Order: sequence, then structure tokens, then C-alpha cells
Amino acid sequence: MIAQLTGTVARVADTSGYLVLDVQGVGYKVAVTVPVLTGLPPVGGAVSLVIHTIVREDDISLYGFSGSDELRVFELLLTVSGVGPKVAMGLLSALQASDLAQAVADEDVKTLTRVPGVGAKTAQRMVLELKEKLAAFTFEQRAGSPTTAARPPKAPGVATVADDVVSALLNLGYHKTEAQRAADATMDSATRAGETPDFSGLLRAALGRLTGGK
Repeated sequence: MIAQLTGTVARVADTSGYLVLDVQGVGYKVAVTVPVLTGLPPVGGAVSLVIHTIVREDDISLYGFSGSDELRVFELLLTVSGVGPKVAMGLLSALQASDLAQAVADEDVKTLTRVPGVGAKTAQRMVLELKEKLAAFTFEQRAGSPTTAARPPKAPGVATVADDVVSALLNLGYHKTEAQRAADATMDSATRAGETPDFSGLLRAALGRLTGGK
């Protein structure tokens, strides 16, 4: 499975949304988003892309992104019924990964349906299935940490992380009482399980409680 490609730009097809990347003499056709296309160096210039590979019976398709954030959102989009690679690439061409995540977290169906191929039902499914996951992603970005592991807990640790989770839930529109209750219950569960509290994990768990999970 191809996860990353580094080479030189051999050819760019702006209207088709793909480029040919020359990697040691082998040309790889990679579908990319508009932001990736506009940020490419001239033909012959070096570029490195993170790759999502889709293998079908009669085809192998490569989708390239400038960083792990775009890739992460793209792969989450593919889990939604009715959202294929073409629609997912269209979404990430029209909206930055962080803006797309925020639109889903805000249940902003109007913004989502502006993208070609995204109807009201598809937008509503995206909100229903991805709101929790992309809400956590959004707050990771605001904290300046693209991954959970990169965000170390602050001293004194437990209390600070719990406060961060409450603040995040308030920003999502939850009332302070329910936000505090969900954060406390999630923190208690983590403590009883002997787990080390971290912002992203606790936020996801708290959101799960507030949306009907355990």
C-alpha cells in the first residue's frame, strides 16, 4: 500500500485535478485537491505527498494530500454512506480541512451543500456520522496539535485537561452543567481504568456521552 510519494512534478492536469509525479523514473498519476494543485512547484520541482490508495478489481487510484490533516479528514469522509472519493476531494477542494471540520461540527448543512455532488441528505449524514470525530479534530487544530500524542497534558494534569474539555464543549454549544457532568463522568471512568487523561480522548468520550454513547 502506497502511503507517501516524493519525487518531481512531471505533468499537471489542472482541469482534471491530477498530477503525474515522477518517482525515480516511474510516473504516478495522483488525484489532488485544488489547494494542492495551486501550491505545486513548477514542472520539474520536488514535491512530497501523503497518499491514500484505493484498490479495485480493475484499478488502483492514488489520492494525494499536502499533509496528514487533509488525509485524515478525507478518510473520515469516505466512511459516510454516499460520499465517495470524488465527492470527498470536491469537499476538500472547496473547503480547507479545518473549515470542513468546523462546518460539520456546527451542523452547517448550507455550507456543505454548496459543494457540487453534496445534497441535503448527504450533508445531514455527514453531520450525523462525523460531528463527534470532527469536533475533536477541530479542537486539536485550535490547540495547535495535529495529533493526540503531540499534545502533552499540562500540570497539574487531570484538573487542567478536564477544564479544557469543558471549555471545548461550551464552545460547541452545550450548557455548562451538562458539559461539566460529561467531563467529570469521563474523567472518573478514565481514572478508574488507570488511564492517563488526554484532551482528545476525553473530549471524544465526553461527546459520546452527550450524544447517547457511553
